[in-house]
Order: sequence, then structure tokens, then C-alpha cells
Amino acid sequence: MAKEYVDIATLKFLLYQVHEVESLLSAERFQDYDKDSLDMFLNAIKEFSDRELFPYFKEMDETPAMYKNGTIMVHKQVDVMMKKGGEMGIISGPFDYGDGGMQLPFIIHTASAYIQEAANNHLPGYAGLTQGAAELIVHFANEDLKKTYVPKMLSGAWGGTMCLTEPQAGSSLSDITTKATPTQEGHYKISGQKIFISGGDHQYAENVVHLLLARIEGAPSGTKGISLFVVPKLRMDKGGSLANNDVMTVADFQKMGQRGYATTHLGFGDKDDCHGWLVGEAHKGLKYMFLMMNSARISVGRGGAAISMAAYQASLEYANERPQGRKLSSDGKKDPDEKPCLIIEHPDVRRMLLLQKAIAEGSLSLVLLAAKYYDIIQSTKNSETKEKYGLLLEMIIPIVKTYPTEAGTISVSNGMQVLGGYGFCSDFILQQYYRDIRIFSIYEGTTGIQSQDLLGRKVPMEHGKALELLLTEVLHTITAAMEFDDLRSSAKILGDKIKLTRKVLDFLMPFAKKGNYERYLSDANLFMEFLSHVVIGWLWLDIALHAQRNIQDGEQTRSKAFYDSKIHTMKFYFKYELTKTSSLAESLMHPDVLTIKSKKEVF
Repeated sequence: MAKEYVDIATLKFLLYQVHEVESLLSAERFQDYDKDSLDMFLNAIKEFSDRELFPYFKEMDETPAMYKNGTIMVHKQVDVMMKKGGEMGIISGPFDYGDGGMQLPFIIHTASAYIQEAANNHLPGYAGLTQGAAELIVHFANEDLKKTYVPKMLSGAWGGTMCLTEPQAGSSLSDITTKATPTQEGHYKISGQKIFISGGDHQYAENVVHLLLARIEGAPSGTKGISLFVVPKLRMDKGGSLANNDVMTVADFQKMGQRGYATTHLGFGDKDDCHGWLVGEAHKGLKYMFLMMNSARISVGRGGAAISMAAYQASLEYANERPQGRKLSSDGKKDPDEKPCLIIEHPDVRRMLLLQKAIAEGSLSLVLLAAKYYDIIQSTKNSETKEKYGLLLEMIIPIVKTYPTEAGTISVSNGMQVLGGYGFCSDFILQQYYRDIRIFSIYEGTTGIQSQDLLGRKVPMEHGKALELLLTEVLHTITAAMEFDDLRSSAKILGDKIKLTRKVLDFLMPFAKKGNYERYLSDANLFMEFLSHVVIGWLWLDIALHAQRNIQDGEQTRSKAFYDSKIHTMKFYFKYELTKTSSLAESLMHPDVLTIKSKKEVF
């Protein structure tokens, strides 16, 4: 285990200077907070993570969640996570005061969860899914359901899940078959099975409240016939006591990574006694679920960013302690009589560490930006502002979910390589980070699904208005960076990438206009990678811009070396990562179509 797992100085620099969190505090919703109170909360989270999360990270992998006697047995720290999480506001943080919350800015809640996930990515999901399920109830359910379930969920006494996936349907939600049959009492009988339910059961939860998608008998086929239900593991009887609700844990899934985070197979209504309560209106379940999906996808991207950072900290520590080999002199020779140098002096090791730093910090900035947009939408009373940032958030959400998880996997892989053979051994933690992060690109919609959403829905949204708003934001940063000699060449390069983006879309859009959507979307994953690199390039230029301004102004909060490192990493990203957009553009505009099924057999 490394000594450290997160870079708090960089987190606070991004929060307070790059993303200007204090600008949010003028909104009525956040008027009770100032920088000192936000810092106090984040510092408490760091102390909690140091004490209750990070020390158990390796242990939870070695003693995974396990199905036994009809329930899932998990590590004792899950109990600590839920109970202490309830006390500290980890679950309730972003909720309204009236619902038992703290009305924290979502960006601060996001930062706090990021610290926790960097410390131990197996534990925060239990609280996070409970928060998400409670959010659905608060936003769409009636008052009786809110009073019955939300207080217990926000306190951490009861867990929560979202039950979407079924064995036969996978990610194709239009094919779900779980049934909901109306009863004379006004609720529904539920029958069916759900798989891959994270946090679906464990011995420390007094109750687990499932937010479940099902079809009411006679509902239309496809996604239009899906409704949302509250289905507790234990239902409350008329006397207020908890009774079995015919929700059975069938099995757990033993996973490659995140082994301390239970993933369950649940059965509903095997004895025809599973009761569910409709949330909102019938047949609008998927709409309700996806209205909350932006925050869920920010959470997934946040997890990828957090693991990337923790792995970077571990490999950086190793590189600063491990002597091996000798530096190459300017004449191309090595002196065998010299003492071995630390591996951080070797250019290739430095390249891998800089790649990790660029991805980890760039991903964090992206996640915080999305959270800030979310806060603006929630807190503004200006309709034009709400529309603008709503479109910006929709535009970047697929990238927020995808880049930190896909690039994060590459980042952690490079961290393993820094350690050489030791990186592959269980004595060192990098291999666990590598196994843990791999699932994040699958959570909440695979990369293929996100890529089709980006190119198929978000780029054409409002006749391209969302994309134009995003590109305008990029151009603002380019214009500001042009004022500094050290940033001007990078600003020009990013400007050229904006032109290249338009060129790629000028090639692709005619396929969509002609109704040839299969061709239009056939390389959507390449477009995702292309635009992600442009967006992260923008964010790195913005980070470097703030660093340059602080150097010029003689800002004393952090050292000049801290700011120089940000500018250096931006230049690294532009040389080694942003240049990949050229080859991606070449592939996107290539005349050969090779992935669409034709009469020619290729497999």
C-alpha cells in the first residue's frame, strides 16, 4: 500500500480556482456556505477516509463479498461506511433541507465522494446507490413513500439500489419482462429477476429499498411500457413493523475487481407475495430513471478519476524509492561504477508518470466541471442560464462517463508498468487498482452505448446548439490563453483541433441526413475518443491558464513549482495525447466501411 492516495492540493486548486466554486455560493440554495465551511467538510471527509476507508482497501479485496445462507456477507467496514456516512452527511449532502439533506453544492459532494473512492473504491458505492435511490423517491414518488423510506435511507440505516438489468435483456431495457400486477389495495405484485444489482443485499442493512423497473400487465411493448416501483426487501405492515416482502437473494457474482462491493442476483415474487409501490405515473419509469442518470454517470466518471489518481500516487511513490539502472549520459554510455539511480530519473518512466498525471488530473477537472454545470442548473432562476448549462451538461455527460474510465484503465496499466514485474504481483497495490477500474467503463452504459449517445443524440441536439455552446466555451479559453507567450502555441493547436472537429462532422453528418444512421454511427466509439481528447485538451489549457495567471500575480497559496507542474503536464498532454486526434480523424473520414455486417463472411 502507498502512503497516500489523493492529491488534496490539486483537488482544491481545481475546485476553488479553476472551477471557481465560490461563484456558486451567491445562489440562494447555497447561501449558508462559504469557503471555510466547505473546506471543513472536505477535511472531515479526508480524515474519515484516512481512518475508515484506506486502511481496509487491500483487505476487502482479499476477503470479498460472499453469498452465504441466503444473504451476502460483506466486510465490517460496510457497516461503518453506511452508519458514519449517514451521520456525516455523505448520503444526504446534496438533498434539500426539507428532505433531510444539507443542500451542499453537488460539486462539493462530488469532491468528497472522489476522496472516498480514491481511498477505497469498494465502499462508497453502498452509500452512493442509496443516495441515488432516495433521490428517485424524493423527485417522483408521493409523500407517503417519501416519509416511509427516505429518512431511513439518508441516515444509512437502510440501503438502496436501482434494479434495471435482467438475465435475458442485459442493457436492452426495452426487453425487460419483470411483471407488476395491480392489487385491490392499490399497490402491485412484483415478479421477476434482476441481475448485477450492486449493493443488493448484505448483513448490515436493516432493510434494502430497491428502485425497480417493471411492466404493468397490458403495458405497451418497448421502453414506453416500463414503470418504476419501490420494492423493499422488507415491507412495512399496518402496525409499522417490518415483514418479509418475498425478495430473495439468489446469488452473488464473483468479480475480477471491486470484490468488496457486493453484486447480486435478486428474485422477486417467487412465493407470489412481493409488493411494490408505483413511483409517479405508470409507463414513465425509464424517463424517471434517466432524469437521474446524469448524476449517476458523473459518479461513474468520478470513480474512474479517483482510481486513476490513487494508482498514480502509488506508482509515483514507488518511482521515487526504487533504485534501478543508471542514467544514460549524453555520449550514450552508462558508467557501471555509478550507484543505480532512482527509476524516476529514466525518461520512459517519467513519460508513464506524466501520462498518469495528465489523465488523472484531467479526468478530475472534467468530473468537477460536470458537477458545476449540475449545480448551476439546480440553483439558477434564470431560464436562459438553465437552458445553456442544461445543454452543456447533456453534451459532455457521455464523455464524463467514458474518458475517466477508458483512459483511466490505460493510466493504471501504465502505473503497473512503472513497477515492472512487481506491478503484476499481489504484494503491490497497482494490480488491484487495475482490476478495480476495469468495470467502470461498463457501469451505467458501456462505452459503445455512451458513444452512440454522444454522436447520435448529443451532437445533433437542438440542431447542433449543444455542440456549438461547448465549442464556444473552448474558444473562450483559447482566446484567454493567447495572451501568454508560454501558452500561445498550445492555444493555436487547440484552435486547429476545433477546425478538425468541424471537418470530421462535415464528413459524417450527411450520412445521418440521408437516413443512413448505421453508417453514421458505425465508428461512434472513435468519435468519442476524438472529442474526448479535444475536451480534455481544453481543460488542460484552462488549468495551465489559471496556473500561469497565478505565477504572474505572485499568488502564494501554492508554490511556483506546483503551478509549473500544471503547465508542464498540459504541454505533455498536447504532445503525446492531443496529437492522437489526427489519426482518429483519418479513420473517421476513411471511405472504407468495415464494421457493418454485409454478405461477406469475415468471422
